[in-house]
Amino acid sequence: MNQIKGLLFDIGGVLYTGTSVIKGAPATIAALQKQFPVRFLTNTTRRLPEAMLKKLTGFGFAVKEEELFTALSATKAFLTEKNAAALTVMTDEASSYFDDFISETPEYVVVGDAFTNFDYAHLNKAFRALNRGAGLVAAAKNRYFQDDDGALSMDAGGFIAALEFAGETSAKIIGKPSETFFHLAVASMGLKPDEVLMIGDDIESDIKGAQDAGLMTALVKTGKFQQRDLERSIVPDLLLEDINALLLHV
Repeated sequence: MNQIKGLLFDIGGVLYTGTSVIKGAPATIAALQKQFPVRFLTNTTRRLPEAMLKKLTGFGFAVKEEELFTALSATKAFLTEKNAAALTVMTDEASSYFDDFISETPEYVVVGDAFTNFDYAHLNKAFRALNRGAGLVAAAKNRYFQDDDGALSMDAGGFIAALEFAGETSAKIIGKPSETFFHLAVASMGLKPDEVLMIGDDIESDIKGAQDAGLMTALVKTGKFQQRDLERSIVPDLLLEDINALLLHV
């Protein structure tokens, strides 16, 4: 893989799982940062980008603000470009990130992982806005994620699918696996997609999404990885036991 000139890393499940860092990961990332430009991509939408940076720093990773690409920040950029009002279905923390866009007559319903805010009241308010003509935006549409207890938990995807069904619409996806999201991160390094390797634990949003965007891919067997992922028609360029094994290939 001598043609690799840059690296994109998913965060949860690759650098840490739950509340524990992957053993050796901070040193591995530090070594790779000396060789390559790197960017860190996350579909995590419960927490603000600042909280993600603080968490990574606490785990011992040296990540600069401009190296972090989050589904929330990309969604805010989308709304800013459109100068659009929004109704959010998110956690209270994540919703506060969009305070400047909130309106009772939104142009877009914006959905992230709302956790306990995925209740009938929030979803029905979103449905009514869709029924009045608002567009549906998914900050991210993952099926599930690895929770702090090590088990898989539902992500926003199922709830977004419910709104798509009820509202007879399709959501615009902002984060992974959006080609635009990957290409923004690649362009920020001054590289081309086929010069960049995406490392992730999600066979759909990380691996297939990156492949569709023209990137090389590496799937780690940590985080949300399940053995049945290897039975799908999605084949990563590399299969790694964990992030530390990447040092043997680049």
